Amino acid sequence: MTADDHGTGPLCLVTGATGYIGGRLVPELLAAGLRVRCLARSPDRLRDHPWAGRVEVVRGDVTDPGSVAAAMRGVDVAYYLVHALGTGKDFEETDRRAARIFGEAARTADVRRLVYLGGLTPYGVPERELSPHLRSRAEVGRILLASGVPTSVLRAAVVIGSGSASFEMLRYLTERLPVMVTPSWVHTRIQPVAVRDVLRALVGAVRMPDDVSRAFDIGGPDVLTYREMMVRYAAGANLPRRLILPVPMLSPGLSSQWVGLVTPVPASIARPLTESLRHEVVCREHDIARYVPDPPGHPVGFDEAVRLALRRVREARVSTRWSSASLPGAPSDPLPTDPDWAGGSLYADHRELCVDAPRASLWRVIEGIGGDNGWYSFPLAWAVRGWLDRLSGGVGLRRGRRDASRLRVGDSLDFWRVEEIEPGRLLRLRAEMRLPGLAWLELYAETDGSGRTRFRQRALFHPHGLLGHAYWWSVSPFHALVFGGMARNIARAALADTTPPTPQRVPAD
Repeated sequence: MTADDHGTGPLCLVTGATGYIGGRLVPELLAAGLRVRCLARSPDRLRDHPWAGRVEVVRGDVTDPGSVAAAMRGVDVAYYLVHALGTGKDFEETDRRAARIFGEAARTADVRRLVYLGGLTPYGVPERELSPHLRSRAEVGRILLASGVPTSVLRAAVVIGSGSASFEMLRYLTERLPVMVTPSWVHTRIQPVAVRDVLRALVGAVRMPDDVSRAFDIGGPDVLTYREMMVRYAAGANLPRRLILPVPMLSPGLSSQWVGLVTPVPASIARPLTESLRHEVVCREHDIARYVPDPPGHPVGFDEAVRLALRRVREARVSTRWSSASLPGAPSDPLPTDPDWAGGSLYADHRELCVDAPRASLWRVIEGIGGDNGWYSFPLAWAVRGWLDRLSGGVGLRRGRRDASRLRVGDSLDFWRVEEIEPGRLLRLRAEMRLPGLAWLELYAETDGSGRTRFRQRALFHPHGLLGHAYWWSVSPFHALVFGGMARNIARAALADTTPPTPQRVPAD
């Protein structure tokens, strides 16, 4: 993919552009007059972003030296915004290897600066006592600093912004539990930072002098315990005062399972977040201001950051979410129709209906599926499947939607992810729930030969082993209820739809 207009400023390579921070950084770099190249394993996932036509996108992976070297050619500043957390027990070694590859490629390509967003580590705590998450982040920062390329390592604690995992965890814990039994880490002091200040520092790092190569602590003006953050969030959201009862024996593992049950953040992501809260994480300096001066009103305070984030949530203007990046371990194989498909068994459930409604009405219902709008099927069956997925360590149904009415490739949608979307015609979802195989759901809005609107629905399942075959045949008796009911209810909803088409909303950060 090649941008129509690269601009004339320095060229920035952004890794992690499909993620929460990377997806917000790209438009900020463009607004600052910089050129942007994105390195992505799945370039199509960037296709529907408002800024997609203004950047260059190359296919590659930070663990592949060849693709990283190719992506570095002609680059002035390279952003390292990826990590291997959750990919398995060896994630620290994967992070270590990827950082070395990135640093060596940058040095070979004469890149002027590396910029890395890491985690704020507690002062005076031996590294061996840190959580694996923080320990790996610290090691990656050291590797990049030792690469021979001037490097800016920005270290942040809890990032407060609409859609961030930290904010979603705080938000749902506070909103859903008027009385909370909490672990001892709610008394740990933390220095949260607003996402807009993180982005400001990342963009500003481009202009740092070549003789500056070091780590910088970045944080907001408030130092709070997690308990104080919950109390102040409740006040900012106009909620009744919460009763918080700490229980010291709740381990990080148990508390992450508790967070996973109460919030949309699954335990696999909640655990590193909670483990990182065991020690005090407070900035020891604010030297970043020497090179990226604080404008009036910055750094943004905690209460203002919460207010801004809540406004974006309520106005449905969340541009990226913690789930923007693929969940570690989630399936990513292509649909069986892909020419690279390896073959094997493929089960399908196919439904087709004529709809006495305009095709545009049918498409609005299709694109609005999931989240608060539901799945137009037997609600209890979907709820049970979601809970089973959560109990097995999956994402469940609570990830919801980024936008209530619009989807783009790469969006998470409950326990699905948008794999393909052809506006007005096709929505293809790939399952990210725990399954003994791979699954897709396709929804079509079409016009038949007589000019009538036709709805077509396909559920596809590629089983893995005997367990996969057993799974399909065990649930197939319920397909008429679940998938048949979905098709009929979508058709009814399209018939009842009288909403005029709305223009595409361009989210703002």
